[in-house]
Amino acid sequence: MIKGFKEFIMRGNVIDLAVAVVIGAAFTAVVNAIVATIITPLISLFFQADAMGVPGITINGIYGQPVTFPIGDLISAIISFFAVALVVYFVFVVPMNHFKERQAAKAGIVEDTEEKLPTESELLMQIRDLLEASQTPVNQAPTNPAPKL
Repeated sequence: MIKGFKEFIMRGNVIDLAVAVVIGAAFTAVVNAIVATIITPLISLFFQADAMGVPGITINGIYGQPVTFPIGDLISAIISFFAVALVVYFVFVVPMNHFKERQAAKAGIVEDTEEKLPTESELLMQIRDLLEASQTPVNQAPTNPAPKL
């Protein structure tokens, strides 16, 4: 049982996953810091959330008590999500893609090594050609008649 656990832990993908979780946690802290120190102040130049209080939709409930749906929190969460996604894309993904492209160009690796699949019209032409080749003329007997049982 201990041997099986040791083999499980020593697999490459388990170690890689553990490293990814640790790096992901550190990466989250970096992204949140960028958003909190750069993006949020930029947003607050144009929109002051505290000035509006808790914006939301208020509806009278069944028992006559007003119920407020605080859409301000939802809007804030959506803005934060897009800000984080924007930071991750432009600060990390774009430079990493450029770095990978330069490394591939230095190594002479061509990334367009994918096999091109035939188009729909090419496939239809191949099917037509195969059907034409398999048909025999009406007045000519087939060369390999099927055995009769």
